This record gives sequence, structure tokens and C-alpha cells, in this order.
Amino acid sequence: MAHIVVLGAGLGGSIMAYEMKDQLRPEDRITVVTKDPKYHFVPSNPWVAVGWRTPDDISIDLTKTLQRKGIAFKPVAAEKLHPEENRLELVDGTSIDYDYLIIATGPELAFDEIEGFGPHGGYTQSVCHVDHAAKAHEAFEAFCKTPGPVIVGAVQGASCFGPAYEFTFILETELRRRRIRDKVPMTYITSEPYVGHLGLDGVGDTNGLLESEMRDHHIKWMTSTRVKKVEKGKMIVEQINEDGTVKAEKEMPFGYAMMLPAFRGIKPLMGIEGLVNPRGFVIVDQHQQNPKYRNIFAIGVCIAIPPMGPTPVPCGVPKTGFMIESMVTATAHNLGNILRGKEPDEVGTWNAVCLADFGDSGVAFVAQPQLPPRNVNWASSGKWVHLAKIGFEKYFMRKVKRGTSEPFYEKATMKMLGIDKLKSVQKG
Repeated sequence: MAHIVVLGAGLGGSIMAYEMKDQLRPEDRITVVTKDPKYHFVPSNPWVAVGWRTPDDISIDLTKTLQRKGIAFKPVAAEKLHPEENRLELVDGTSIDYDYLIIATGPELAFDEIEGFGPHGGYTQSVCHVDHAAKAHEAFEAFCKTPGPVIVGAVQGASCFGPAYEFTFILETELRRRRIRDKVPMTYITSEPYVGHLGLDGVGDTNGLLESEMRDHHIKWMTSTRVKKVEKGKMIVEQINEDGTVKAEKEMPFGYAMMLPAFRGIKPLMGIEGLVNPRGFVIVDQHQQNPKYRNIFAIGVCIAIPPMGPTPVPCGVPKTGFMIESMVTATAHNLGNILRGKEPDEVGTWNAVCLADFGDSGVAFVAQPQLPPRNVNWASSGKWVHLAKIGFEKYFMRKVKRGTSEPFYEKATMKMLGIDKLKSVQKG
């Protein structure tokens, strides 16, 4: 008998538990450990921040769903992982032993790396967590009473740029609906070397599409920009040359600012040699398995992926939903093999599919594989993207509620694009 523990129950961890359950032998058991008993659909956080959704709209209590699937559930945060002992210490003083551990925690948000940054005692908002988005909505409602300049973007070291673009245009749409857009100068500030880089060196013509959208919506932008510090109503930024020297320092006034932070690994994993890199991200091989601790797997944003190449300001590589789903499927299959005395042989495809909603339109892109050179390198825009994002939200929420594990991105994208085969499992 083997005990499998899934640490984390977000977009990756929840479906990881479902897919892993399907791979277990009758005598095996599975436990999900997470700090929050509720699942939150993170892609809808930008909508929460402008009042188009409430936190309850995008939240699911996992207790009944997991119980119905025969999955044990422990909603207690981790304190420290002890991989040599196959033991996970929890903040309530208890521990849980495992035979196999799947880490799916997502990242820790590094707001503290910039003075005055973030929603916890700082002066900027975030849409990385549903609680942040709810706070951002409160700040937005206050801002609308006395509108002024807006800054949206992503700081140095950020690795998830899609939500920054989404929120820029969603916010712009809501300001137009409230008929106060003419009172709000908007600037997009990013560590990316060019608009539409996305941490992927662009996908299709994301550069041209996003620059065109920004011009059409009267949004200015600053690229290769590092945030030095934030004060009340003022962001001090440095524009960086190609050689890394400072081109100019500017003080950017704002009445409202939402900037995505850099990510790092969670504290319970920090400093475990051979498990994580210096930034705290979990090291995995092509089978999602840690090279040192072979009974530990990891999926999602918490894994270590090196940047595509040097940029004037550091940019991380995003882990999109489709990419995470492929990691989940590969991990479940590989661990299922191990439980039956076989070798892991499935490799996630790591393709990228993204629907970036702009409130009344949007941009979609497909990168196969995620990192260039690619077999599929496609981007498009239109009102259909907004409708597709709504459909995706409804489908995924229903999927989590029902505890189903079938991949969504592949089926939806193949149908949308008419591609015969977008995702093919590679055998190692």
C-alpha cells in the first residue's frame, strides 16, 4: 500500500488529486494538504477586482468534492518539508507521512523585495489571489470617486504577464462603462523587453496585436523597466538599457496601481538542497520527478524553469494552464507506473494556450511547444476571446465541483483552431 500526498489544491493541485486518484491501485490512498479549504479560480481574479465577479462566485469548498472522490483532505498549511524522513510538518504541530509527494503549491508572492510594494502595507494592488482581488476592488471603488492616473504591469522577475495585460484592458473597459475614462491617463509598466514578450519572446504577433490594442485604447507603455520603490501616489522606476545600465529614472504618479510581483518558492521548501533551486522552485526532470528525492514530484508554477535568455530586466517563464495540465497528466501516469513496478515514461508537452480577456474583446495565443522554436506559433484577437474566457470559467468551475479529471485545454483548443492534433504525449 502507498500513501500519496498532494501538497496544494489550486488549478494544478485540484486536478492532480483527481487524475492521481484514477491511477491508484485499490490498496493505495491519497491525501490533499492545503492551507485553504476553498478552491479559487485564479483566472477570474481580474474580474473580481473591478466588481464583475464576487469572491464567492469563483470559490468552491473542496471538502465535499474530495470526500465524494474518496480523497482525504487536510486543510492545514505546511510548516516544513523533511524529505529525508518522508514527512510533512504542518503549522498545527502535526505531521503527515507519505510514500510519494506531489508538490503543487504555486508560488510565494515576493512583494517584500520592493519597498512600498504590494497590498500588505504597500501602495499597489494585486490580482494574484482572490483576497488581493477583493481588496483591489475596494481600492478601485474609492479611486473612481476621485479618478487620476493608473499604472498596471509587472515588476522585475515576474513570470506571469498575461493577467497584467488582461487587467489593463478590463480596467480600461470598466472606466469607459463608468464614463470616467477621459479622466484617467493609463500606463503599462513592465520588465518585458517589448510589449507582448510574455516571458516567451512573443507568440505569433503578440507584439503587434498588443501594441495596436494599447494605441487604440490610448494606453502608454514602458518596457525594460525596473521598479525601484513605491510611495503613496508615486512609483519610482528605472528604464534599463540593453547593457543593463540605467537609462533614466522617473517618478510616475498614480491614483491606482496594480503590479504583478516576482514569484519564489514557498518557505517550507526553502533551502532543501537538491530539491529546490536558490529561488525555492522545485527541480524536476522530464517526468516531473525530482532527481535527488525520487519519491517527490512537482507540477505547476512551483517548478524551476530557467528563463529563455538574458533580458535587460529579468523576466521569468510563465506556466500556463495547458502546460500545467500536461504536467498533471504526465505525473499521474508516471506515478501510476511506479506503483506497478514500471518506469516513468510520459513527458508533458509543455504547450501554451492562453485566453487573455480584455473585457469586451481579447487576445488568444497558442505556442506549441511553449518555448521556441515552435511547430505552432499563433495569435489572434476579437470579441470571441471574451466569450471563450467566460465559457472556460464555467467549464473549469463545474469540473472542479464534479471532481472530473479530463483535460480541457486540448479539446477546446483543437475545436477552436481546427488543429488535428495539438497535444501528443512524448515517450521518454
